[in-house]
Amino acid sequence: MRLFRQLSLYMALALGANAAAAADQAQLEALREDSLRRLVVHSEPRGTSATAFQLADGAGTASLEDYQGKVVLLNFWATWCAPCRKEMPQLSELQEEFGGEDFEVLTIATGRNSPAGIQKFFDEAGISNLPRHQDPKQALAREMAVIGLPITVLLDRDGKEVARLLGDAEWNSDSAKAIVKAMIGDQTGSAATSD
Repeated sequence: MRLFRQLSLYMALALGANAAAAADQAQLEALREDSLRRLVVHSEPRGTSATAFQLADGAGTASLEDYQGKVVLLNFWATWCAPCRKEMPQLSELQEEFGGEDFEVLTIATGRNSPAGIQKFFDEAGISNLPRHQDPKQALAREMAVIGLPITVLLDRDGKEVARLLGDAEWNSDSAKAIVKAMIGDQTGSAATSD
């Protein structure tokens, strides 16, 4: 009898979690407008990679696991990427408005990007508040199924991927800000989840 009650409780919790995830997915989908319409919101959170990437200025390595506890907008980009140049100031603006304990824009230059080239890119774009991290051998990008640049991935507080967008977007738009606010407001860990 005890086992039956435990199983019943587990099933009720699982069904409740699935219903909450579906509601969160619907909420994020409803907030997508203009260029953010291309944001693919997953039906369930997806795992990410534990592969290390290089921190800016030779400060060592980190992994996405180091960012758990906050909502992360992870942007894969490159210095030669024209759409990346267009959206980087918008990502900077999003970081300026929301960055802190609950949210961070995490930029990772993937592939052949010299530290000097990255610094020049940021200087020319007037970016001083985003990280200049690197994935020089594209190990993290491969594991995260980055098929083109830029790709931006939205991670929940548990470090799970809840949405992704291929190509540039207006990350300083009202739609992007509403999505970030919805994610930050969700203190449970997942605001949405995988297709």
